[in-house]
Amino acid sequence: MAKIGVIGGSGLYEMDGLTDVCEVSVRTPFGDPSDAIVTGRLGGVELAFLPRHGRGHRISPSELPVRANIYALKSLGVQWVISVSAVGSLREDIKPLHLVIPDQIIDRTKRRPDTFFEGGIVAHCAFAEPYCPHLSGILHQAAQKTRATVHKGGTYVAIEGAQFSTKAESALYRSWGASVVGMTALPEARLAREAELCYATLASVTDYDCWYESEESVSVHMIVSNLLRNVAAAKKIVRYAAQAIHQERKCACASALEDTIITVRERIPAEVKERLQLLIGKYL
Repeated sequence: MAKIGVIGGSGLYEMDGLTDVCEVSVRTPFGDPSDAIVTGRLGGVELAFLPRHGRGHRISPSELPVRANIYALKSLGVQWVISVSAVGSLREDIKPLHLVIPDQIIDRTKRRPDTFFEGGIVAHCAFAEPYCPHLSGILHQAAQKTRATVHKGGTYVAIEGAQFSTKAESALYRSWGASVVGMTALPEARLAREAELCYATLASVTDYDCWYESEESVSVHMIVSNLLRNVAAAKKIVRYAAQAIHQERKCACASALEDTIITVRERIPAEVKERLQLLIGKYL
């Protein structure tokens, strides 16, 4: 049972330094996760690692089985989720190779299942603070121990992808005061909240999107090149953060579903209760 889960984004497909390694294939009511989950110890700390896009980067952002990913981590005992993802910068002071720990999200996705609650059950979960402030703080402190430049706070615009933004879209996001743009923060953060997991993102800046006229336009070559340079820093930060996560959770994430299920209990279908037992069993 690993309390800490790491979801590796583009460029981060495995965790170096894991001992007592075991691959776990988890079946969920929402299908299979992106890949087998690798469990082990990182510096003596139990950890579960899941490559978001699958090893070999096989799954597009729009096709990610996010419900299965979050459910699978929850089923293994995970309580804290560190998400590592690649993003483009929307601010001149946030430069390629910098890191950002955002505290807000704007949803521009279009066709992704974004809740566990459907088919006869309704829950209205608070999402004013989409990232766990406690875990975000731990990530920030961990990042400061490395030589990386890290920005604490900021708004992540989650777009559908897999295409990059147009210049008009990029300019629009900048006018909103957003900090970075990426493709995977949602519905991951929403589902983590519904699963009562502490969730935070370590965003790795690979480019200036397409708004910055003095820079070359964003390309896959540019992203991959900068990703490889940032992966080593991300792995160090995850290691430091894992060492710092040792206390019991006292944040609101741990009881996010309390008093949110509005459906009359007797009207919830039996098959729905069974499917969501892992998430709602303690409240029924």
